[in-house]
Amino acid sequence: DQVLKYHTATHLLHQALFDVIGGDVRQEGSNITGERLRFDFFTTKTIDKTSDMERVEKIINEKINEKLPMRFKLMDKKDAEKVGARSFFREKYPDRVKVYYIGGTDDQPETAYSKEFCGGPHVSNTSEIGMLTIQKLEKIGSNLYRIYAK
Repeated sequence: DQVLKYHTATHLLHQALFDVIGGDVRQEGSNITGERLRFDFFTTKTIDKTSDMERVEKIINEKINEKLPMRFKLMDKKDAEKVGARSFFREKYPDRVKVYYIGGTDDQPETAYSKEFCGGPHVSNTSEIGMLTIQKLEKIGSNLYRIYAK
């Protein structure tokens, strides 16, 4: 159960990073266990370890408290890209993809808070995640960062 919660939380984390740091944030990997989530990302922006991470954490927990539904829709890849769904940078995707989105409505994924190409599985509602705390942010390479959260 905890792995599902953390997996869904990575979607919130990815979007919150994009919101706080900016448009060049790109997921580079993740590792999820029952004890924590780890999220690796690229950005050319300078990150303030305290204020930026506090803002990211606040956004994530606001979305959890909003009790947003988690939905998915099978879409043509081009349509998924048009509605703003994010994809894993190095991954190759088929012409039809599964897009998981947080918030929005069944027929309007473009209005969702977070939209990503993903195979699942996830929680059905953000309220199931519980509060998330960013434990650590570290630089792991040139423009590469790693976040640990619980």
